[in-house]
Amino acid sequence: MSVTGIALILFLTFHCCMNLVALFSEEGYNMICEFLGANWYAVVATLGLAALAVIHIVFAFILTAQNRRARGENRYEVATTVNGGGILDTAERWASSNMLVLGLIILLGLLMHLKDFWYNMMFAEIFGIVGAHHPADGFAYIVDTFSNPVISILYLVWFCAIWFHIAHGFWSAMHTLGASGKIWQKRMQCIGLIYVTLLMLGFAVVVLAFWFGCAPSLCTGSCCA
Repeated sequence: MSVTGIALILFLTFHCCMNLVALFSEEGYNMICEFLGANWYAVVATLGLAALAVIHIVFAFILTAQNRRARGENRYEVATTVNGGGILDTAERWASSNMLVLGLIILLGLLMHLKDFWYNMMFAEIFGIVGAHHPADGFAYIVDTFSNPVISILYLVWFCAIWFHIAHGFWSAMHTLGASGKIWQKRMQCIGLIYVTLLMLGFAVVVLAFWFGCAPSLCTGSCCA
């Protein structure tokens, strides 16, 4: 659970960096999309990523079931505070108690994301499906997707769920992997909150910039025609 979680966080970091390119360069973003299209290495990496996600989800259900059997009806009776009971600590304890629910919301968001982008790009290229744009024109799909306010709001809600999920999952994974003790646990919590907040802000900025049409890359390129 911890190893796959850290691997998925690293993928999200790469994905965020890739998305930020779209803010500044249509050509640059589409070059990345073409490089990560239906090429064999991209397909292998996608299958590996899917395997990580499936393993993570399966272990989430297994560990949740084990915890409930072990703790019974009193599994959340004792709630300890970490940072004096502040807002972040309250959010942390809430996320800890609702990891499975957050995971299910994230899974639904993932299905939405796959429909909006992966299906129209890599999947369409592999099977020769004709879509609204060329499979490598990821920029056009970003413009189309986030020009819809409802879809943009759903993505922002999805990012919030991911924030809660990873804010707890990051330090929990590091604890499992050996960064234990009161001092290092607090450090991992602080590092995790900062890292995850910056990561989700990166995703959110892209959605908001294209939603309101203020991305610098929209000032040039075919989408301005």
